[in-house]
Amino acid sequence: MTDKRPLRTAIRAARDAFAAAPHLPIGVDPAFEALLAPGLVVASYIPIGSEADPAPLERAATALGCRLALPHVVDRATPLRFLRWDPEVVLGSGPFGLSQPAADAEPLAPDIVLTPLVAFDRARNRLGQGAGHYDRAFAAWPDARRIGVAWSVQEVAAIPADSWDVPLHAIATEREWIAA
Repeated sequence: MTDKRPLRTAIRAARDAFAAAPHLPIGVDPAFEALLAPGLVVASYIPIGSEADPAPLERAATALGCRLALPHVVDRATPLRFLRWDPEVVLGSGPFGLSQPAADAEPLAPDIVLTPLVAFDRARNRLGQGAGHYDRAFAAWPDARRIGVAWSVQEVAAIPADSWDVPLHAIATEREWIAA
């Protein structure tokens, strides 16, 4: 297992500085819109701190008839579930500063997972927070499209990948859509 803590610390600092300055929002690329269809489930997230906000992608998904879900986290060890999200419903507080649906909200299997991350590379590897929630979610829903959502300053030359790390299908930033 690679020690990724120093990289997380450095990229979080760059992300914090970037997010504090004026910048463009995450872009909605035609390639993302081409993935969407009525009834698909798009799992998103509520950003914490300086994480990139996936709201433009959520709006595009709902405009094309997709349903939204958010992760529901119990603790570090328990796998996350994606629960139906109605943006009009008040969210509850979860561990790690998360805003999430109530535990009794409808569970949904995601077709697309908008994924927060700490860092990424051009091979579409991602560095997450370190708890493995998304790694386990990717294993549980292997057919879901994995879309990273990040600021361009979170790009690094190479992410040290472990055996359980699964590359993303694409990454959306405020500058570009990165895909194979």
